Amino acid sequence: MKKLLNDFNELVMFKHSIFSLPFIFVAMVVAADGWFGWRLLFLGLLAAFSARNFAMGVNRYLDRDIDKKNPRTALRPSVDGRISSQKQLLFISINALIFIIVAYFINSLALCLSFPILLILGGYSYFKRFSSIAHIILGISLGLAPIAGVVAVKADIPLWSLLLSSGVIFWVAGFDLLYSLQDIEFDKKEGLYSIPSIYGVECTLFVSKLFHALTVLFWFLFVLAYGGNFFAYFAIMVAAIMLYNEHRIVQKDFNKIDRAFFTINGYLGIIFFGFIVLDIWTK
Repeated sequence: MKKLLNDFNELVMFKHSIFSLPFIFVAMVVAADGWFGWRLLFLGLLAAFSARNFAMGVNRYLDRDIDKKNPRTALRPSVDGRISSQKQLLFISINALIFIIVAYFINSLALCLSFPILLILGGYSYFKRFSSIAHIILGISLGLAPIAGVVAVKADIPLWSLLLSSGVIFWVAGFDLLYSLQDIEFDKKEGLYSIPSIYGVECTLFVSKLFHALTVLFWFLFVLAYGGNFFAYFAIMVAAIMLYNEHRIVQKDFNKIDRAFFTINGYLGIIFFGFIVLDIWTK
């Protein structure tokens, strides 16, 4: 059992939930104007993990034919036989069911939105086979997190949550562009529609910088819309510095893409959440 759990952990990389989790709780804290309760904390965590497990499970299942040809991904459990196709499908189905059940216990709007959300989360893998907007689709997948957070608390979708979500969309799409630079030659060979493989390195770096500039803009508008104060604006400044540093690292050395992708972006979400909490508590 322990080996199976480790294989599934490697399959979906549970620790990478750190990218979306902080922004779910940013939305929940702002929506509740503070603490939103233990019940919603539990349901929010369960919804976040099941949604991400579903999305990653679908991605790994659909990408088996691609992953087995790529030296970077050929040893994934979905490819090397450690997790069978049947077990992957069962894992996907269980997490989809958990997500829908959790949405039911949150509120009726959450339940209604759970089905299109799962459709979007599961659709990402198809797009890179025919369209370079796959990076944006991935951004939208994680950008749904703040929407889910505010719906859980308010059963509504206010303007500030859409602005926060838009920032997350461009943040994720921007760092996914940098991450995809690792597979530029493979994507060209396989005819995959990543922006690096179609438009080249320089264009990719420019578009990523543009997306991250839009991230900072949308998060600034988010703070304006919800009426944030000093700590919220400081969060934006710190995020901008971290994103600038991410680009500086990648520009100097593509071998450090993993450091830029995982370390900087992982800390960014946590730090942003921390300053928003401080902002709400000190208002």
